[in-house]
Amino acid sequence: MDLRTEKTRRSIINAFLELRAKKPLEKITVKELSEKAEINKATFYLHYHDIYELSESLERDVVDSCLRSIQHPEAVFSSTRTFIAELSEAFVANERLIKILFEGSRSSSFVKLLEDGLNGMISRAYPGHKQSMEDRMMLTYLIYGGYYTYFKYCDNGIKSVLDIIGRLTDGVLQYKDEEQE
Repeated sequence: MDLRTEKTRRSIINAFLELRAKKPLEKITVKELSEKAEINKATFYLHYHDIYELSESLERDVVDSCLRSIQHPEAVFSSTRTFIAELSEAFVANERLIKILFEGSRSSSFVKLLEDGLNGMISRAYPGHKQSMEDRMMLTYLIYGGYYTYFKYCDNGIKSVLDIIGRLTDGVLQYKDEEQE
């Protein structure tokens, strides 16, 4: 990508994030975004089909960034606490973008993208492993429960909230281990 194209794209993204921090996605217009980015509408449409495509692209990018930062994806089963700690660090590092992009009507997008990404990560880390229905249910429970708990209480301090979620997850995993014995 040439420098001008990259600069324009960055300008669009920065303008979008600034607007998105102040208003719901549905209230942002291409006209308003273009004015803030100091481009014309036609230039916007060279890069994105509409505001939703831009938002979805940024949403995927932030979730992918969180997942790429996990150093030990194989730890999801062998050392779940380590895995959760790495995932939590990724959330903390991307907290501002997560809060902006997944506010309001887009809140459920994050958890769906995260679940899909984690399932892909597990498949790559354990290529021959077939998850049981119980494993899939537990993962869904932990992802969705952790996610909604995080968003409900994140204003109370992200580190303490993630620590509590980690301890609750430990309890679920301990129960699962006891059931298997």
